[in-house]
Amino acid sequence: MKLRLVLGSIIGVLGLGAVAYAASGGFEVKPRTFDPAKTFLVAASWESGIGCPTNATVATYPSTTPTGTYTDPACPTGDSKDKKNAGLLLAKTGPTTNNASGVADLKGVKGTVLTELGYDIRKPRGIADPSGSHCGAGAPRFDISTTDGNFYFIGCSSPPPTTTTVGDGYLRLRWGGGGTLDAFNAATMALENISGKTVTSISIVFDEGYDTGPDNFGLAVLDNIDVNGTLVGRGNDDNDQGQNNNDQGQNN
Repeated sequence: MKLRLVLGSIIGVLGLGAVAYAASGGFEVKPRTFDPAKTFLVAASWESGIGCPTNATVATYPSTTPTGTYTDPACPTGDSKDKKNAGLLLAKTGPTTNNASGVADLKGVKGTVLTELGYDIRKPRGIADPSGSHCGAGAPRFDISTTDGNFYFIGCSSPPPTTTTVGDGYLRLRWGGGGTLDAFNAATMALENISGKTVTSISIVFDEGYDTGPDNFGLAVLDNIDVNGTLVGRGNDDNDQGQNNNDQGQNN
């Protein structure tokens, strides 16, 4: 009996610790692929050197030592622990109808009360510009499950971001952050304000291929994944390769 009480106390403390971790804003972004038929037409990984640079070291030619720093205007702030300017690469080669997707799971967000979501996306001159990353109504998108049993999603271009910051090569997109945090209810397809809802899980999904335009690149590069103002712009080792995981994921 005493052993059970001790074990129960330990489990309770660990559970409270997980909730506290989420509430404090700490989380990780873990890439993986959903590819049950093993088509090998999707990818998800953190890659060094492709993220949105914040105070990045530069060496002006012909110097071989640092001469200064460079910050893209889209990302004046970033993940302070990102030492290799990592970016999250999500790709889908071929048709959208292929049952496969690149996914990034946000670990440690369970129990978080949402106020803001967002990311920086490698795409100059605005969402409507066809150059750079794909930014459609369906991908890359946030998939959000909440404690009330509902499932929501926010696409890159729909609903429109609350704020957009245009940089040299990136856009900073944010939903919510002091205002309403609108998302589509997957059951009704109606927009709802989900600010204040408690999260059970959040993922970023990329499942649109060449045939979804106008920017038919089949890939996107993201950085500084934002939950309630906390930014994550790297994997655990600054180069966190995606893992095949064929029993989970969403594909529209």
